[in-house]
Amino acid sequence: MEKIKCTIERITFQNPENGYSVLQATIKGYREEQTLVGTFHEVTVGAVLTVEGNWRVDKRYGRQFAAEKWTEELPADIIGIEKYLGSGLVKGIGPKFAKLIVAKFGLETFDIIENDADKLLEVYGIGKGRVEKIRASWEKQKDVKDIMVFLQGHGVSSTYAAKIYKEYGKESIEKVQNNPYCLADDIWGIGFKTADGIAEKLGYEKNDLRRCRSGIFYTLNKLSEDGHCYSEREQLLKSAKELLQADEEPITQALDQMIEAEDLILDEEAIYLPPFYYSEVGVANKLKRLLDNSEGNLFDGSLDIEAIVKQTSIQYDDVQVAAIKQAVESKVMVLTGGPGTGKTTTTLGIIAALESLGQSILLAAPTGRAAKRMSEATGKEAKTIHRLLEYNPAEGYGRNEDEPLEGGVLIVDESSMIDVILMNSLLKAVPSHMRLILVGDIDQLPSVGAGNVLRDIIDSGVVPVIRLTRIFRQAQTSRIITNAHKINQGFFPDISNGKDADFFFIKQEDPELAAKEIVNIVKNRIPKAYGYKTSDIQVLAPMQRSVVGATNLNIALQEAINPVGDAISRGGYWFRKGDRVMQIRNNYELEVFNGDIGVVELVDVEERSLIVRYDNGSVEYEYADLDELTLAYATTIHKSQGSEYPVVVMPLLMTHFVMLQRNLVYTGITRAKKICIIVGTTKALAYSIHNMVVLKRNTKLKERLTE
Repeated sequence: MEKIKCTIERITFQNPENGYSVLQATIKGYREEQTLVGTFHEVTVGAVLTVEGNWRVDKRYGRQFAAEKWTEELPADIIGIEKYLGSGLVKGIGPKFAKLIVAKFGLETFDIIENDADKLLEVYGIGKGRVEKIRASWEKQKDVKDIMVFLQGHGVSSTYAAKIYKEYGKESIEKVQNNPYCLADDIWGIGFKTADGIAEKLGYEKNDLRRCRSGIFYTLNKLSEDGHCYSEREQLLKSAKELLQADEEPITQALDQMIEAEDLILDEEAIYLPPFYYSEVGVANKLKRLLDNSEGNLFDGSLDIEAIVKQTSIQYDDVQVAAIKQAVESKVMVLTGGPGTGKTTTTLGIIAALESLGQSILLAAPTGRAAKRMSEATGKEAKTIHRLLEYNPAEGYGRNEDEPLEGGVLIVDESSMIDVILMNSLLKAVPSHMRLILVGDIDQLPSVGAGNVLRDIIDSGVVPVIRLTRIFRQAQTSRIITNAHKINQGFFPDISNGKDADFFFIKQEDPELAAKEIVNIVKNRIPKAYGYKTSDIQVLAPMQRSVVGATNLNIALQEAINPVGDAISRGGYWFRKGDRVMQIRNNYELEVFNGDIGVVELVDVEERSLIVRYDNGSVEYEYADLDELTLAYATTIHKSQGSEYPVVVMPLLMTHFVMLQRNLVYTGITRAKKICIIVGTTKALAYSIHNMVVLKRNTKLKERLTE
């Protein structure tokens, strides 16, 4: 392999999922910028790298250096120092001040900052406040720098150094040397494979029990990301062996030790991570406790439905009347149904009936958007479950068994989105006298987190369920609604288009042409034809990858809609003022959660920070936290659960075939309030409708409820 030294000038492309990047770099010995390709997790512009790999000529893109491995080092030359300081790692110095400082102090810059920071006052525009900020940041940065040098020597990107320091402080190097696998457990963004690479360089053997233990945790966590609450022993050992490429004996030994120490819970043949076991058992026990407690049963046969009809100005059919009566009679009930079947109007009737009986009612939903929609529909305050439970990052949930919720009734919308851990936290705070009404569309995708809670509750048969199936007359004029029901029943939808239609199908087999068509629809066709702003239009893709996946469409849509302005690069994306962005993990400290969508309202290039405006307020992101954001002009259908948009544009091609399922397409279509446009092939649509093979989730909640 050949070794080169280079400075990164531009990040042309970076896949946030796997780190594959296309970089432009100045390389010692070459007059013009050259292209580097390879896995460069979180490399920043200005980074100085030593890269090992080989030159090659790509048929489409020409000459490029394919990197096998790389390390980052502190720059020694003037340009490198300037770019390093301007990268955002030192608070108080952005690109502008980096240029001025280096112009003044040259190669002595680092020494001046470290030993004589007051000299920075000689630089135009720098005052005492900024010097103090730089001094404090540099002191912190010195520790981070040592960690950075250590980690880079073991193949970890510099941008993780700050996160590692934040977690472990000055013990960071010692902690990593003692057990590098702790990184995979404690630091979001560092996976098992990165930690394993460090461990290998530190001399860990393949059969090391610490390695086997971490591999088992990793395997169970990956299964939970696919919705499973547990793994069977044979499945777990097989998956862990494939991951670790280790002998079976040490993996089995590590597993048995973990079960004996109760780091894992064995329940017959099911092996759980403790949070999922205790949550599943907790949900079952708490629901049974509510069902067994007759306190609060209000119905005495005197419910005046006519008075409720008069109060709500809604005429209810027999099934809806049955739902209202059931809500009053039952301690726990489920109300389910597809779009246009009257879930919202029935909920209004339930609220009116319960209030007429003197009950105080709490309303909640899993996401901010779903809670906002619930508030708009009912005219009453609805909170996210986290806010309802008064979540505090330092102390956890303020509402629990000791401090239960106050009120007579809790109605939770979009219940299909609630995973087993969140449902357990919610039920802990529900006192035994309270009645619980779960509302949701069971035919949508299940929760992103582990479990299949609403489905399991319905299938258990222990809770009364009212299913609304009749599409109301005003909804029958909407092809979005009628086609969603056709698809849900296994029939091909009406794709005849037409001037007055709200559902359109645009045929396009070529993925690249489909991507261009989607950009044109969002930027030009919809705004011109219907007057919607681009902010009203959401592109929903079946998956992240491919030309018509969310990652690539985001870049193309940003280039078309918001191409210029101050920007900060992170995770393969440039973030600018006005960009639509999404939070991709729960951050309890900032009070933003996985799937929350906001708009960038301020870009501070000097501080390398962003302010994002969400529905419930603005949040400031430091550079180290920007890997929790992604562009959201396009997102996956999974991430859109609980949201509605005026206009939805959805690519549907056979390049997505691994994800094409009936409930996925049904969920995507039902996100649209006014217009739904599918761009793709009838083959892909037909394949989706007929593919009912939904991955079975490993969960025992149904059995626990029926025990």
